[in-house]
Amino acid sequence: MALSELNRRRWRNFRANRRAYWSLILFAVLFGASLFANFIANDHPLLVDYRGQIRSPVLHFYSEKDFGGDFRTEAVYKDPVVQCLIVTGGADPCFDTPAKTQAEAEKTGTVDGKKVQLGWILWPPIPYSYSTVNNIQGTAPSAPDAKHWLGTDDTARDVLARVIYGFRLSVGFALIVSAAASVLGIAAGAVQGYFGGWIDLIFQRVIEIWGATPMLYVIIIMAAIFKMSFWLLAVLMVAFGWTALVHVVRAEFLRARNFEYVRAARALGVSNGRIMFRHVLPNAMVATLTFLPFIVTGTIAIQAGLDFLGFGLPPSAPSLGELTLEAKQNLQAPWLGFTAFFTFAIMLSLLVFIFEGVRDAFDPRKTFS
Repeated sequence: MALSELNRRRWRNFRANRRAYWSLILFAVLFGASLFANFIANDHPLLVDYRGQIRSPVLHFYSEKDFGGDFRTEAVYKDPVVQCLIVTGGADPCFDTPAKTQAEAEKTGTVDGKKVQLGWILWPPIPYSYSTVNNIQGTAPSAPDAKHWLGTDDTARDVLARVIYGFRLSVGFALIVSAAASVLGIAAGAVQGYFGGWIDLIFQRVIEIWGATPMLYVIIIMAAIFKMSFWLLAVLMVAFGWTALVHVVRAEFLRARNFEYVRAARALGVSNGRIMFRHVLPNAMVATLTFLPFIVTGTIAIQAGLDFLGFGLPPSAPSLGELTLEAKQNLQAPWLGFTAFFTFAIMLSLLVFIFEGVRDAFDPRKTFS
């Protein structure tokens, strides 16, 4: 669908803002890559060739028995026995000396004098998932090295893998919560400002009472009653975050509802809903977009803060807030603190630059050469 002339002008203004445009490209690359985190950082191989059959453990479940083993539970692909079974096509000596059997098969193509059909394993670029507990030399947390580029945390999990998954989790959570809260807040503010009167008065009293409710206490109570999950935390954040845009949208609608074009539309019989969201709301978008960077970045900060305090997502989740907590608890491992700081700094800076460009692109008073 072709863009209108107005939207083309907005896109030209956004592209002319070089900081916002390149921030959008960099953020899209980072977030796009994090969406494929399962294929970038995983302890399951991308592809396996077993007896001439190509299998994809990263997408499908395979038991150890499917590779000639004894157990029906999922194969542990980091286990030398499982790797030997795959490479040698299920040769029995793998259970005794897997490393020696695999080396013999790769060198001679035989095991105990019998010819075997060799297989292979294709690992992701980072062969660890966010929950993989690695065998490391020394104690955890371990410093960055050739195997773990950002080191490991205090439970020997790869920090880079947790950052990739945590980036996806934080940005996805913030976008979902911000979008839902913005829709509710814009709708409530539009109804208040357009109709005014008793509707506006009742809504204002409800918002004042709801805004005085301490969000942290409610989340602590809910975490004590229910097992906290991604969607439960998102619902709670939306329930307390939708009021952020109400006041600015209400003010814009109160100002615009008596404009001449609104009166003319009413006289022509245009419905209230069409007037509100087709004619008045676009004029309120500049003021609305001004607050969006604060909503998105604030959501990321609150979610990380709750995880830091232990009232957010479960400890098993790859949270950046938990990484910050580990940095605090392991001051002897400065790479944890530096990783958490730079991850938050880059992520929040890019989001602020992007939304600043979007806000200026929607502002008819600003043009860029």
